[in-house]
Amino acid sequence: MSEHVHHHEVQSHSDHAATGQWSQAVSATLHCLTGCAIGEVLGLALATWWGWSNGPSIVLAIVLAFVFGYSLTIWPVLRAGLPLKAALGVALAADTVSITVMEVIDNLGMLVIPGAMEAGLTDLLFWGSLVASLVIAFVVTVPVNRALIARGRGHAVVHAYHH
Repeated sequence: MSEHVHHHEVQSHSDHAATGQWSQAVSATLHCLTGCAIGEVLGLALATWWGWSNGPSIVLAIVLAFVFGYSLTIWPVLRAGLPLKAALGVALAADTVSITVMEVIDNLGMLVIPGAMEAGLTDLLFWGSLVASLVIAFVVTVPVNRALIARGRGHAVVHAYHH
């Protein structure tokens, strides 16, 4: 009987750890989504306003997504007392894979939705496509972040600096 109880305790602990990793993955992906969305919206909106073609528009959006994504990690880590170089290292380790996956999916979405990149800032197609692409990118990125967290990587490295 003790073996049976022990098995359930292990199963329960394992289930709890897996649930915690999924919760952390959703939280990490929401964090990533925030930085990516700020960068994407600002980049694509500015590029559309300026009349840029697709290539430069996407480059600007990606660069700004990485800038804002990393910034959202760097500032709290700096406030926790880490020097800038170390904080940058934490942000790179925590966010690079997540932001990259999110940006690939988001920008592919914008490119494959007919007319999305040609739509103007006042067009529902532009904003609807951007939101849809970000939602799809979020759904795809959550399991990526969960896999990273399960291995002690990705956003798991930031948790040592949260107070």
